[in-house]
Amino acid sequence: MPSEAQPAWPPLEQLEQALIQNIETGEIELPLLPQAASQVMVLASDPAADAAKLSTLIHQDQALAAHVLRIANSPAYMPRSPVVSLQHAVAMLGITLLSEIAFTASLKSGAFQIPGHEEDVKRLWRHSLASGAYAKEVARMRRVNVESAYLCGLLHEIGKPVVLRIITTIAQKRSNDWVKALAAILDNKSHIKTLIEGYHTRVGILIADKWRLPKQVAEAIQYYGEYEHATAFRQECMLTFVADQLASHLLTPDEMPEDSLRDHPVFAELNLYPQDVDKLLATKDQVLTIVNAMSL
Repeated sequence: MPSEAQPAWPPLEQLEQALIQNIETGEIELPLLPQAASQVMVLASDPAADAAKLSTLIHQDQALAAHVLRIANSPAYMPRSPVVSLQHAVAMLGITLLSEIAFTASLKSGAFQIPGHEEDVKRLWRHSLASGAYAKEVARMRRVNVESAYLCGLLHEIGKPVVLRIITTIAQKRSNDWVKALAAILDNKSHIKTLIEGYHTRVGILIADKWRLPKQVAEAIQYYGEYEHATAFRQECMLTFVADQLASHLLTPDEMPEDSLRDHPVFAELNLYPQDVDKLLATKDQVLTIVNAMSL
């Protein structure tokens, strides 16, 4: 642990070394998968599950139930009449889509809550939502499992908010000088982005193991950025990469212009043609509506 005799402004490298040490020694507090999200994930994979079981499960958490109903009544799902109950929501949306909404709403209350970093977390959350929505669209084109693709897109960068939380925790356990140093580093967005980009995959792999995520989701977390190295579920990794790139183009088009997006060889590797890319880009408004609804 740094002593008071050390420089008052520890450099970024010193914080990075502390982060590495915490990851390698397991001295990090990984978030728990919210109980409701865990139960919904199990229920969604159970062929014997029915709407009544899902409604009962969501009802056990009144805050979650209210959140699900707000989303079900949003423009993203355009109900013909107000959805007034979970049973009504199941009838309108179906058990698969309602499970997806419930899982996502529950997840937001867990890993994506870091006091003092609301704007950064909001940005990460919206990117995850957009990636999940685009992953479903790509999966439909490729005629692969849509629900699995959604989880891959939603969770592929789950390590990012957790790295941010770990950095904050490191500083809180150090001296006052470290707290001041962290504040200075966080003021420089490029510094904090460097740490998040550099270590979110390692942390995401740990989360996938702790949460017992499906194997294809864990593989997407580890390899979506380097899908050519995937040893299994390579298509899911490529699909997740495409969803990530589309989400970046939607939310930060200056960083991911359309020409750069279209030129990537991953589309050809997925047997997606230019007209398929046109169709994906044409879903922009639909995806944005879903992102806004899930951000409620």
